[in-house]
Amino acid sequence: MGAYTLSHNEKNRISVDIYGQSYSIVGSESTSHIRLVASMVDDKMREISSKNPSLDTSKLAVLTAVNAVHDYLKLKEEIEELENELKKLKD
Repeated sequence: MGAYTLSHNEKNRISVDIYGQSYSIVGSESTSHIRLVASMVDDKMREISSKNPSLDTSKLAVLTAVNAVHDYLKLKEEIEELENELKKLKD
């Protein structure tokens, strides 16, 4: 069991299960947001595990993090492209 802080303003503490492990999450976000994040991480870990059943939990966690950061960077690129298009339209 570990404690992870999502932000510096510690307001909500919630216990969540991710891939069979219990974690205490502390953050200023709503408990429903924290539950959603935990659920999405759990879903992604289970998805990756189903395709790679021989992975140990550490490697599975790293691959899940790699996937999450990849998705984040792709979305960030899309937002930047849309912002550039919007800027061109305004000029």
